[in-house]
Amino acid sequence: MRRLLVAAVVLAVVVAVVVAGYRLLRDNTSLLTGGEECTATVSDRTVTLTVEQAENAGLITAVSVQRGLPARAATIALATAFQESKLYNLESGDRDSLGIFQQRPSQGWGTREQILNPYYATNAFYDALEQVDGYETMAVTEAAQEVQRSGFPEAYAQHEADARVLASALTGNSPHAFSCTLDDEVAPAATRLNPRGLTPRADVVRRDALAVFGELSLGGFAPGGVSTGHMGGSAHYDGRAVDIFLRPVNAANRLRGWAIAQYLVAEAQRLEIQTVIFDDRIWQAGSDEGWRDYDPPERSGDPAILEHRDHVHVDVFD
Repeated sequence: MRRLLVAAVVLAVVVAVVVAGYRLLRDNTSLLTGGEECTATVSDRTVTLTVEQAENAGLITAVSVQRGLPARAATIALATAFQESKLYNLESGDRDSLGIFQQRPSQGWGTREQILNPYYATNAFYDALEQVDGYETMAVTEAAQEVQRSGFPEAYAQHEADARVLASALTGNSPHAFSCTLDDEVAPAATRLNPRGLTPRADVVRRDALAVFGELSLGGFAPGGVSTGHMGGSAHYDGRAVDIFLRPVNAANRLRGWAIAQYLVAEAQRLEIQTVIFDDRIWQAGSDEGWRDYDPPERSGDPAILEHRDHVHVDVFD
């Protein structure tokens, strides 16, 4: 009996150590990801995410921008996803709950396959939120509860501050406030240009931007490729770059441009993006400097073009 008791105590200690170790890794992004992480800093508050969390936060916010919703909607959605799944696309949960919002097929949110699609799940959440009269002025936790009908209605409040930071950055209201530190080692891929004049990787970025943000004015590529109009050594000449135009240069387009630019950074690992440039700032994979000043080449021309104030430039790895 004594041996069994000792064995049980040892087993309990081992389990406790394993659980504590997992929680430490889960709560410490740099330990979990080997240094790859994303951060958003607004008004001296910094939120740190894993790459997977950043991808989901980026999508949740981008969908709100595409739908023309206020930043408040993104804050509510992000606080909800933080509470329900910690911004992970979970394949299980309480009863039949699934996905980033832990929506339930049995409650009419959709099929299992649909709910596990973050784009579908996010739109479903906003569809429900827009039915809540006055959600724009409600407390975040009250608006979230109106949608979710959770058994813990006050729990969403604990994530409001972090959600506000992410929403402010990713909607473009806080320019160059969201960044990721990512590895710049990417496996080689096919470089043959498709009929549009883009490599397969670059075309994935083009299609993703259109799918998330809707109609966009795109350029920097052409059937057969481009050979003029860009600085020497430009990724455009390899078919690896896409320009997303936001004209004229004004406050509204600057806001939208930063939403698009920071979304692309959030999705950079998934989309194998190497560089994003907008509004005289540049972000590059492999750098831990975040967004830094962009020094355009010494050449004559329209400063709005040279400084990328009228378009977001995005290019992918070779």
